[in-house]
Amino acid sequence: MVSPLPRRRAALTRSLDSFRVVLVEPTHPGNIGATARAMKTMGLTDLALVRPAEHLASEAYARAAGADDILEGARVCATVEEALVGASLVVGTSARRRRNGEDALPVRRLAAVAAAEPGEASVAVLFGTERVGLSNEDLARCRHHMVIPTDPAFWSLNLASAVQIVCYELRMAVTEARPLVTKHADEPASAEELDYFFEHLFAALTDLGFFLPGQENRPHLELRFRRMFTRMAPDKYDMGMLRGWLTRIQQAVGTRGSRRPGGSSEAP
Repeated sequence: MVSPLPRRRAALTRSLDSFRVVLVEPTHPGNIGATARAMKTMGLTDLALVRPAEHLASEAYARAAGADDILEGARVCATVEEALVGASLVVGTSARRRRNGEDALPVRRLAAVAAAEPGEASVAVLFGTERVGLSNEDLARCRHHMVIPTDPAFWSLNLASAVQIVCYELRMAVTEARPLVTKHADEPASAEELDYFFEHLFAALTDLGFFLPGQENRPHLELRFRRMFTRMAPDKYDMGMLRGWLTRIQQAVGTRGSRRPGGSSEAP
């Protein structure tokens, strides 16, 4: 009789391969190496680095402690957008339990949500800089915000320690295989599709006169729009419908849908 263990291990690996760890502007090579080690111990392999310190420095290899393959296979990206290409769910880590009026979810709860994403979906988890964390702009790209519960009197975690905890919780969520009911009947929109939508939305709002030249609060309003639509977790059909709606608006005001970043935006 053939043991089912190898098949189960292979299935688990495929599930864990759908998770991506993204470090935004990490400043210490040692933290990058320790992150690679944390990922490998939990079975994650997809690491993306946005404008990092020298990630192949000797200190990084020393802290990787045998996870050289993760370290050397990391994708170095110029922008957060590049690091999120292909991701259907983006989760941002935050030290604050409440940010911009929204409650961050505990890491265990969010790991279960991420593990319940459709089988082909790619999930990206963003970690900010060691000193200040993620910017508001980067957090606005995230459908959910994640917090690791710690002692309020001494709450700060080392970057690699935070990655270790998150990777552990993701592994446990996949291993326990207790699927949650999700809202997606169709494939969720990817991070880059959302970026194209926001570019199209802001162009249409400019055409309508909602945004005016030199308007001081435009960046704040754009962030609010990003948070609102990202929380809705639109699928690909939703994106097509919304893009078509924006095109019709532009045609009605005389721009004829000329600003349509990211390809076709015909109404469904």
